[in-house]
Amino acid sequence: MVRNRAVINVDMPKGTINKNIYGHFAEHLGRCIYEGIWVGEDSPIPNTNGIRNDVLQALKNIKVPVLRWPGGCFADEYHWKDGVGPREQRKKMINTHWGGVIENNHFGTHEFMMLCEMLECEPYICGNVGSGTVQEMSEWIEYMTFDGESPMANWRKENGREKPWKLKYFGVGNENWGCGGNMRPEYYADLYRRYQTYVRNYGDNQIYKIACGANVDDYYWTEVLMKNAGRFMDGLSLHYYTIPGDFWLGKGSATDFTEDEWFITLKKALYIDELITRHSTIMDKYDPEKRVGLIVDEWGTWYDVEPGTNPGFLYQQNTIRDALVAALHFHIFHNHCDRVRMANIAQTVNVLQAVILTRGEQMILTPTYHVFDMYKVHQDAELLAIESSCAEYEHRGETLPQVSITASKNGEGTVHISLCNIDHRNEAVVDLEFRGDSLARKQVFGTMLTANEMNAHNTFEKPDAVKPEPFRQIELGQHTLMAKLPPMSVVTLAIVENKAALIERQ
Repeated sequence: MVRNRAVINVDMPKGTINKNIYGHFAEHLGRCIYEGIWVGEDSPIPNTNGIRNDVLQALKNIKVPVLRWPGGCFADEYHWKDGVGPREQRKKMINTHWGGVIENNHFGTHEFMMLCEMLECEPYICGNVGSGTVQEMSEWIEYMTFDGESPMANWRKENGREKPWKLKYFGVGNENWGCGGNMRPEYYADLYRRYQTYVRNYGDNQIYKIACGANVDDYYWTEVLMKNAGRFMDGLSLHYYTIPGDFWLGKGSATDFTEDEWFITLKKALYIDELITRHSTIMDKYDPEKRVGLIVDEWGTWYDVEPGTNPGFLYQQNTIRDALVAALHFHIFHNHCDRVRMANIAQTVNVLQAVILTRGEQMILTPTYHVFDMYKVHQDAELLAIESSCAEYEHRGETLPQVSITASKNGEGTVHISLCNIDHRNEAVVDLEFRGDSLARKQVFGTMLTANEMNAHNTFEKPDAVKPEPFRQIELGQHTLMAKLPPMSVVTLAIVENKAALIERQ
């Protein structure tokens, strides 16, 4: 067995891992908002002001830092004024992008901002450029953030909110190269410059303006946007989905897949590293100080919908394969923390690579949820420099690194190391050498997520089929640590001061 080796330089921080890398995305799509998050005050499902209690508590547990809403493609056909005021009087619309169902607008600005206050997270609102007007966008900002006498502020007060909200993140359009208007980058760059002018800062509210960035590897889009509009933006988005098959002919099943599909999924997950590197290089050309953040506000796996479900609802199951995809993405986001300031998984509940699935009153946590839970320790911690050499996971003549490693140190001095073994058959022995600190007076605690089958997943009948458990395959030396990772596993280690040794020294 080839051993995996890594040197962790505990005294060499490389930058701060922005907590917003662990952000989420909730669109008016399928059962994400309605049933997944919002059930209404009169629902028999336990709720607080219409928000499901079980989902709320689960999201609070993983410390959701930022939540993107209302889309997605839905954002560029959403007219915010339809979603405020008495719910029974709100205008209905057809959700043309997602299933052709009726949107009753019961979940609007007030409900979303209330949800963010409950979660203690930052709201990230995406404005309508595709079918909306400059005035409409400008008035939405005024409605939410102006503290004084004005038509929109007065309307907000009439609708029950006296004080304005704090709004930090605002997206000026979504996927304007596609569902947001099929625009050329030159046209959108000019349109962005115009619209963002009227996204005003009222009082002490300072908005971080995010421009619509590229679809996957459209580097020309990034070039045009940075050249012509870079000085008017704070962030530039990037969208990339991990799809094992063909987007139009068949993406593949979430649970019924071969080793070929396992391998190609993980290979495509790793491709986001190249995308971020190349888009960042273009951004560096126009923004060498790295003022503008790269905002990966849509990422995750995308498979065919579950049999028997509405194809427009994008409901899919979630396996240990998805957990590994999430872990690999986080490692890559960490490594690019100098440029990547936020990332938002698509999506929070019941859609695509969801962290939560619901069915009526029932709720289950997916393997992806457990990775978010295990990795929340990295939020706002200092990324540590790692030098590694890994064994290869080989399939049909192609190879990928078998093991991926990331490490951080928090404000209390605790070092957290996360590792994943993407080989579904073979365990991986990892030798970690620590430089800049001794392990002699330390203790190590580990948590592991793994499974016995490639397609292992949680169901409403078996909600805990894949869940974290203690990880004890560790040998600790004075400057070294050996960990034996099971096949297809994600592990997080916490290295803490030995309390007994600390008392002895004192």
